[in-house]
Amino acid sequence: MSRRYAITIVSASTVIISAFVTGAAVGGYRINMTQSEPLGLWRIEQIHRPVEVGDLVFICPPASAKFEQARRRGYFRRGLCVGGVAPLIKSVVALPGQNVEITGHVVIDGTVLASSAVHDRDGEGRLLVPDPGGVVPPKTLFLHSSFASSYDSRYFGPVPDSGLLGLARPIITFDP
Repeated sequence: MSRRYAITIVSASTVIISAFVTGAAVGGYRINMTQSEPLGLWRIEQIHRPVEVGDLVFICPPASAKFEQARRRGYFRRGLCVGGVAPLIKSVVALPGQNVEITGHVVIDGTVLASSAVHDRDGEGRLLVPDPGGVVPPKTLFLHSSFASSYDSRYFGPVPDSGLLGLARPIITFDP
């Protein structure tokens, strides 16, 4: 194979892959590379009703000191949300007006949330400070992932619902 032919093949492949990725992003498709939810291809589905507890959503985190620290620690992938991070895929577990207590687990309106152990260190031994809890404020959502090492509202608290992109629907996914 000639060098010129190899360069042509690599260039064409790069253009095709770039076109696919751009088309997928514009069409509401995202690739999840984090373990908070199954790896693979997901679609953002527009939501035409109020958000409910149990909804699995795509949401952009707000620009804040907590999220900037999380980005620096590598908790988030790069993406198009404010702060240069990818949208999060999380389950909504509490809505405005609900009471959240953060103890050794997350407790919502007196009920312990399954798979919600609160850790004091991350996988690299760095300090994790849990959210203090309280009543979920208006126009915010309390988010959770059952993945043990997930960085979610246990640590960063409720997030503004203005960052909500839509429901998260798996297309082709797998658990590692």
